[in-house]
Amino acid sequence: MKYIVRPEEVPAYAPPLHAGTVNRRLVGKDVNGSTRVEVVLGTVEPGGVAERHTHEVEQAMYVVEGRALVEVGDDKHEIGPGTACLFPPGMPHRVESLGPGPLKALVIYAPPLERSTAAQPFKPA
Repeated sequence: MKYIVRPEEVPAYAPPLHAGTVNRRLVGKDVNGSTRVEVVLGTVEPGGVAERHTHEVEQAMYVVEGRALVEVGDDKHEIGPGTACLFPPGMPHRVESLGPGPLKALVIYAPPLERSTAAQPFKPA
């Protein structure tokens, strides 16, 4: 089991309802045994989008680099590095990468969302 993980050491996957997105699970059950929290590094190319959707768990996002237009419920904000946002369970949300470079964000789920990476492996263009 690995307690220290580098993004290049874990499989990349494309989440459902996301275009231009590559995720890498850094903390999770299959990565290092975590059962209470999941941490994902998401990279979204300019113009890429996480379409409006909801989750049954809490989701937080922290922008590491890039810019995004984030919609949470009826609120809409442009955000950049150093900004965090919360998507409560059942709250519709949408994230669009504004460019000019990719959006890189840490996405935290509690409890873990536990989506299978095997179902939608990332295929480079």
